[in-house]
Amino acid sequence: MAITSPISVAGEAAAQVASRGPSWDGRFTVLILFLPPALLLFTLFVVLPIGEAAWYSGFNWNGFGTPTHWIGFDNYRFVLETRAFWLALRNNGLIVAVSLAVQLPLALTLALMLAEKFRGAVALRMLFFMPYILAEIATGLIFSFVYDGDYGLVASIWRTFGAEPPHLLASTDTAMLAVLIVIVWKYFGFHMMLFIAALQSLDKSLVEAARIDGATRSQSLRHVVIPLLYPTIRLSVFFAIVGSLQLFDLVMPLTRGGPADSSNTMVSFLYNNGISRMRVGYGSAIGVILFAICVTFAFTYKRWFMRDE
Repeated sequence: MAITSPISVAGEAAAQVASRGPSWDGRFTVLILFLPPALLLFTLFVVLPIGEAAWYSGFNWNGFGTPTHWIGFDNYRFVLETRAFWLALRNNGLIVAVSLAVQLPLALTLALMLAEKFRGAVALRMLFFMPYILAEIATGLIFSFVYDGDYGLVASIWRTFGAEPPHLLASTDTAMLAVLIVIVWKYFGFHMMLFIAALQSLDKSLVEAARIDGATRSQSLRHVVIPLLYPTIRLSVFFAIVGSLQLFDLVMPLTRGGPADSSNTMVSFLYNNGISRMRVGYGSAIGVILFAICVTFAFTYKRWFMRDE
């Protein structure tokens, strides 16, 4: 008859407990400690403001006193019948398109160049990342002077070639183009750093195996590196689109949505028509529409493109 020592029995019991993972009691304690504060904060700063905005959107209200003039869905009808709203929506679409077609490819190209270790790589990374660190309001103010048609950098360059300097921010034809240039300059560094972090975490043996099998650098990049970056690319696309839909801070110091609403985004349109003009019900309707667009996109994108992440 085999004799089992107390030490071995204790070791087997400990192994069984460890294999089961954390006990339900432990998980329940963690839920009790951390879930109520998180739910409280989420309710106070997300759920309640959304509910209030939806409630106020049914009133013709200027923000003073208690809203009493109920008009139902008329604010939404007024928003959808406004030409400036559709211009703002078009501008948000332009920002999304430029972010996906220019900003992200530029960021990925620079990331592929700067992910390798060489002298000056860290300095170049920081140089390209610095615009993202700069506050949006400061960036807008800086470029408002750069674009100034009388004393700005652009005007000086035009005068060097003997041409009449343009007033980019004062023309309906060029104001949005000027804003788009600033957006690309401001945010491509953020996406570049995401790609660099992903590139540095890749399994280098896969690239080396492709090289050994005779793949060229472009073939390794196309068939090995880029597919391995797909999760990061999908995340970067998500950030770019959501950020484009919510863009506000850059527009206000540059153009305030003008001239003639030509550079408004959804949020600047909300501010100019809902806050500045004290049309709180109208502005709340715009906010609810923007919220619906963002939530619909987020859940759809998550379901179809980031299902396994």
